[in-house]
Amino acid sequence: MKKKLFTTILIMTAAFAAAVLPAPADTLATSVPTVDDVMFTINNTWMLVATFLVFIMHLGFATLEAGLARAKNTVNILFKNTLIVAIGLLTYTLMGFNLMYPGDSWILGHVIGFAGFGVGTDAAGLTAAYNPGYTYWTDFMFQGMFAATAATIVSGAVAERVKLDSFLIFSALYVMLIYPLVGSWGWGGGWLSSMNFHDFAGSTFVHSVGGWAALAGVITLGPRLGKYVNGVSKPIMGHSMPLATIGVFLLWLGWFGFNGGSVLSANPGAVSYVFVTTTLAAAAGIIGAMIMSWSIQKKPDLSMVLNGCLAGLVGVTAGADVLPIKWAILVGFIAGLVVVLAVFGFDRLRLDDPVGALSVHLVCGVWGTLAVGIFCPEFSFLTQLVGVGAAGAVCFLAAAAIFVVLKVTLGIRVSENEELRGLDIGEHGMEAYNGFQVFTVQ
Repeated sequence: MKKKLFTTILIMTAAFAAAVLPAPADTLATSVPTVDDVMFTINNTWMLVATFLVFIMHLGFATLEAGLARAKNTVNILFKNTLIVAIGLLTYTLMGFNLMYPGDSWILGHVIGFAGFGVGTDAAGLTAAYNPGYTYWTDFMFQGMFAATAATIVSGAVAERVKLDSFLIFSALYVMLIYPLVGSWGWGGGWLSSMNFHDFAGSTFVHSVGGWAALAGVITLGPRLGKYVNGVSKPIMGHSMPLATIGVFLLWLGWFGFNGGSVLSANPGAVSYVFVTTTLAAAAGIIGAMIMSWSIQKKPDLSMVLNGCLAGLVGVTAGADVLPIKWAILVGFIAGLVVVLAVFGFDRLRLDDPVGALSVHLVCGVWGTLAVGIFCPEFSFLTQLVGVGAAGAVCFLAAAAIFVVLKVTLGIRVSENEELRGLDIGEHGMEAYNGFQVFTVQ
């Protein structure tokens, strides 16, 4: 019996080997993949994985913003964050991609270029003009996931009082026109690129682009009801710190794709190095925020520590590929200190930002971009400053113009009654926690 079983196993093994093992070289001489073919597939696979990781960041933004807002506005925040992904991808398809990467189709110097409406390539989908190491469609998907992030940043800053329809119109216009225009200056071969301006993964081109728009929105909207009373700032606590914490860890996870994917290949040394600088900066940001907030508030504040993590990530994003390890840690640590000071600073200016988006994305985006010029001698601080200033001027003025036009036409703020009852009921006619909310005016 044992002999028969052994013989059966041998026969099955031989049959399996014949089916899966390669045939002799002379029969497969024309089908053996080349090294270039293998690397193309590896690069393409990694870029798709990075795309998935960036996509999950939108869930992180949604849960973070929802947790730091009041329960009565949760549906509204989740709705906005869901729509922003759809708006970002569709507008990027319509014209954003070809506005950000115009190729040789520059219209006004290297300031504005446009390669036409829609997206498309050869039948195989392999031709990628900017990144030939992987397919055109992978290139589009990865870049498209970045596009909606800028509007997501604005969402948190204007939460709990902005009209839904006006915000969605703003998001569509800003993501379709302003984000890709400014991004083309560096990533699309524009004038900043020729000056050797360095923004590896978007401290300026994503985070401060969103941050400047958020600043314009906060100024135009004004603070939430009850936030500033008789010149005194009143804390308005978020309803779920567990949700906020989950959101930050999802964002931290997604940042490995955000920064790691920005290597634009699966180069093992480069991707691994960026992973290290990214996560060490996040850790240092947490420590910096803890030290600063504990010193000022005399108690450890979880919301500040969570924003410290994001501050470190935003800060290192511009130079994650070039900063030495010790300087990446320092950049993250300083970002953690600065984000706490910025939160209190904006509050003193009566700029009401429920989630700290201005402090995290604008202030630390600017800091991270300038840090490249400070700690990396191959890049000019003056050039980095010019890039920050140019992006800030265009983004702030364009966002302010859109918000002002919407304010005088559709209006941008919900009614006082809606704001007091909550946008979930006023804008959506539903509750996030049905049966558990009690609507009172405090």
